[in-house]
Amino acid sequence: MYHPNMFESHHMFDMTPKSTSDNDLGITGSREDDFETKSGAEVTTENPSGEELQDPNQRPNKKKRYHRHTQRQIQELESFFKECPHPDDKQRKELSRDLNLEPLQVKFWFQNKRTQMKAQSERHENQILKSDNDKLRAENNRYKEALSNATCPNCGGPAAIGEMSFDEQHLRIENARLREEIDRISAIAAKYVGKPLGSSFAPLAIHAPSRSLDLEVGNFGNQTGFGGEMYGTGDILRSVSIPSDTDKPIIVELAVAAMEELVRMAQAVDPLWVSTDSSMEILNEEEYFRTFPRGIGPKPLGLRSEASRESAVVIMNHINLVEILMDVNQWSCVFSGIVSRALTLEVLSTGVAGNYNGALQVMTAEFQVPSPLVPTRENYFVRYCKQHSDGSWAVVDVSLDSLRPSTPILRTRRRPSGCLIQELPNGYSKVTWIEHMEVDDRSVHNMYRPLVHSGLAFGAKRWVATLERQCERLASSMASNIPGDLSVITSPEGRKSMLKLAERMVMSFCSGVGASTAHAWTTMSTTGSDDVRVMTRKSMDDPGRPPGIVLSAATSFWIPVAPKRVFDFLRDENSRKEWDILSNGGMVQEMAHIANGHEPGNCVSLLRVNVRHS
Repeated sequence: MYHPNMFESHHMFDMTPKSTSDNDLGITGSREDDFETKSGAEVTTENPSGEELQDPNQRPNKKKRYHRHTQRQIQELESFFKECPHPDDKQRKELSRDLNLEPLQVKFWFQNKRTQMKAQSERHENQILKSDNDKLRAENNRYKEALSNATCPNCGGPAAIGEMSFDEQHLRIENARLREEIDRISAIAAKYVGKPLGSSFAPLAIHAPSRSLDLEVGNFGNQTGFGGEMYGTGDILRSVSIPSDTDKPIIVELAVAAMEELVRMAQAVDPLWVSTDSSMEILNEEEYFRTFPRGIGPKPLGLRSEASRESAVVIMNHINLVEILMDVNQWSCVFSGIVSRALTLEVLSTGVAGNYNGALQVMTAEFQVPSPLVPTRENYFVRYCKQHSDGSWAVVDVSLDSLRPSTPILRTRRRPSGCLIQELPNGYSKVTWIEHMEVDDRSVHNMYRPLVHSGLAFGAKRWVATLERQCERLASSMASNIPGDLSVITSPEGRKSMLKLAERMVMSFCSGVGASTAHAWTTMSTTGSDDVRVMTRKSMDDPGRPPGIVLSAATSFWIPVAPKRVFDFLRDENSRKEWDILSNGGMVQEMAHIANGHEPGNCVSLLRVNVRHS
């Protein structure tokens, strides 16, 4: 009699040697599949005499010998199965004729094959589901533990789940996750560094090389990340040390709150932001303190609030943008005109899942206008990166001045500032930048005071304009179809070397005329009203410059001419002999022109001076 499970027994109907695969199946029975029924009478067997058994209930005296397919038959069946796993009657008959098999043999082979593939698929899906279930169980336990330790924001006592808003629950869960990451990183660092974390920040300050974005064009030796070590360390770098273990929970809570504030400010509209005549968005300070009453405290006496917002679409994908912002070397390089020096003091969290989601860094930086007449702004802050549920990324900075009780008079403080990055098609990104500072700028020279107060010197508009320009420059440096006269530069390598040299020149200029605390400017006595300031510094391990003493001189003056007209005058080789003493009055000829942007003035030129001999 036919048993309903007889064709599911592996040992009964495995007609292949142990060394062959499961696909080398002989004619075996199958369970019901795709509404096709079988019976025990459909099993093809052979008796020793070669005659077919007509009666399915007949039990021969001698042991049955089952038919086993040849290698060619199996290969043909496998090949057909890949194209059509459910052949119809006509196809089965054609296969049986071509392979010298019975139609029922072909039918059973396909039924068995489908059953086998279904079982393999189910096993694979079960493994995935089990792995996901284990992860969810662990995450659920972590959330339960975090919520069990939650406190009421009003009274400070234990809080029930229903007493907290969803946002508060989310923030506390995120806080607990970051605490775990901090403890793990701290333990690893203490183990491998071999000394207390607070003793030195040198082992943790060096970052790994860029994972994807080639910023070689802007690589300027040690200056990008360690300008303080190269030219002398300012007060802020001498006075700031690694945060203590007791400070770390405070830093995490501050970073999480700053992230929430940044995202809300980036998405807010009137009345929080007010548009000016110059198409800038500035902050309504009264509305800000009503919307964010907690924050990092009231504005200190003597400091002026400076806050702005700017948005733009840049030609760079969101992953590379995040990498630039979270790597101190790349960040200092891309924003070399704004960031005079920057240092990562400690990495509290490296992020999760192989990216910067959840990364947390304690940093110090110095922001500048390339002029000795505008003091730099020094900040000690935490930088936090997070990917949100809608796929956008945000990077936020917030000052940690409350952790420096011994700091002298506070001259600048960084409220939640940073950017929100949204992915766009074709490698573009939308960036919404917020810059919110509280500063004492009374020592700014009168000539630059309107520029600083307008927000164009340190505001969001300048950060975004710099980012747009650098993204365009990087795209141009990697492109191969940029127009331009390459008369004396005939190879892509030569073009790239020219762009590297130009970038080093820009960074050298910015570091040579800024008011960084690492430099000491001396004002020379002059007969006119203009101040001429000089500064000396040591040059060591500086690419393209021999070791020795570098002398810089700078002056600033006001002329009632539109900036573009001045720019066009300075970049025109025909007028260069009128102002450039290095040309010695000779004619200037442009030997090579490399465009690195869509604007005509965005280029690198190789010039030759033809001096006339009398």
